[in-house]
Amino acid sequence: MSRNSIKILPGALVCEESKLRGDITIGSGTIVHPSATIIAEAGPIIIGDCCLIEEQVRIIHRTPFDQQNKENTTPVLIIGSNNVFEVDSAVESPKIGNNNVFESKCFVGNKVTVSNGCIIGAGCRITDEQI
Repeated sequence: MSRNSIKILPGALVCEESKLRGDITIGSGTIVHPSATIIAEAGPIIIGDCCLIEEQVRIIHRTPFDQQNKENTTPVLIIGSNNVFEVDSAVESPKIGNNNVFESKCFVGNKVTVSNGCIIGAGCRITDEQI
């Protein structure tokens, strides 16, 4: 049973038509467009300041299948500041740094850690490697 605990910091803009589920904190200056979906399934999601989350983006925090039932700790997905998630991108990464761009229709799997200053190209699919 998941509970919703949504915290939206001053200066953030979250459209009413977006879908937020779980324990989510949205940083100042971050914009969440209509029909964006953010789901904190495996644990809390903390989104940094000045991120742009466009239409139909899916950010889902889920435990990788091979790590389920291994640890008793609750993982936290921390998304840094100044990240751009373009239309219809899907991101399940367990950690995202600062100043990254996730272009339209890209997919980043839940075993991929994204550092700082990365650009994931339109339509690219990354599932197993660290970048």
